[in-house]
Amino acid sequence: MLIKSTPSWQMPEREATPEHVFLNRRKFMGALAAGATALIGGNAFAAKEADPTADLYPAPRNKNYVLDRPVTKELDAAAYNNFYEFGSHKRIAMEAGALKLRPWTVSFEGMVEKERQVDIDTLIRAMPMEERLYRMRCVEAWSMAVPWSGFAMAELVKYAKPLSSAKYVVMQTFLNAKMASGQKQVWYPWPYTEGLTMAEATNELAFMVTGIYGKPLPKQFGAPLRLAVPWKYGFKSIKSIVRFKFTDKRPVTFWEQIQAAEYGFWANVNPEVRHARWSQATERVLGTNRRVPTLPYNGYGEQVASIYDGMKGEILFR
Repeated sequence: MLIKSTPSWQMPEREATPEHVFLNRRKFMGALAAGATALIGGNAFAAKEADPTADLYPAPRNKNYVLDRPVTKELDAAAYNNFYEFGSHKRIAMEAGALKLRPWTVSFEGMVEKERQVDIDTLIRAMPMEERLYRMRCVEAWSMAVPWSGFAMAELVKYAKPLSSAKYVVMQTFLNAKMASGQKQVWYPWPYTEGLTMAEATNELAFMVTGIYGKPLPKQFGAPLRLAVPWKYGFKSIKSIVRFKFTDKRPVTFWEQIQAAEYGFWANVNPEVRHARWSQATERVLGTNRRVPTLPYNGYGEQVASIYDGMKGEILFR
């Protein structure tokens, strides 16, 4: 007999917001966001270019991924972002407006059957699109809960056709200092580089994001393609990806190059392992005055903890 176990982070169906209520709220929030942009920086919340994939949103909700807390208000999430390519402060929505989203190509390189470049719209339309509700935990001890749209990273790996000898997938963002003012800061090791093991990249939770709140992804979130790995600190979820390279060598990632003692390769969430300069035991919920306890693996341990079994000597929680 097949027995389905309920993940620890999943709330009962009876407590979930009814779909028609959520969709009505989505329409309301969309109108609210459109009216509020003039108050907080012009057209900062929307791409100036028309998105050729806009007809794919809202994507169908995957009901296997639900939340134990309310969805963060769209205005709060859209106005508070890390995107070092455009500056080191949080209010970078205006600066990120300089990001040019089309044309945009994504390359698949390294240990693959055939290296190639693919137009972003071709890639997105080749994938099974869905919406997932995920928590996101920043290493700076703040958090949000958002409805990402996109596709499972396992689908992208399948599309790339890596060789069986590949052990890691390395991701890089664009490199264009004329467009992105933050990339003029030469003390940073541009382009932004991140990496996952193949086991992490093909885990059910690893998600390639192309939209949020039922719409194409705004620029400050890392349009047109970013990563979401909700059991890791937010800096692992690289934005505006242009390159996937499959390799048998572990990469040295962006923040690892800057300060490996504080930002390691694994970066799994753990409330018991403090950052060098602050506790990770609790987190500030974006848009509220609440602090809540942080959960191991951000509450997704049942889905990912087994990946790290037997990894003696590895610093998994930094």
